[in-house]
Amino acid sequence: MTQHGQGELAKLVHDARKPLNQISMNSELIKLIAEQPGSQQQIIEIANTIIKATKECSELLQTLVEQGNNE
Repeated sequence: MTQHGQGELAKLVHDARKPLNQISMNSELIKLIAEQPGSQQQIIEIANTIIKATKECSELLQTLVEQGNNE
């Protein structure tokens, strides 16, 4: 792998960490909020954030695969 390719790979891995951190933090938040009465709407909103972050991470991983296939 070229130095440019390694730099690009490092950037993609770094970018993938952001949605993974969002997933982790929001999962913890759901655990805390679930104990409160009337928290259903908040849980739904947080779950939607987790779904969005999961899709974002999946797209980044697909980009990584495609770049790997091009080299």
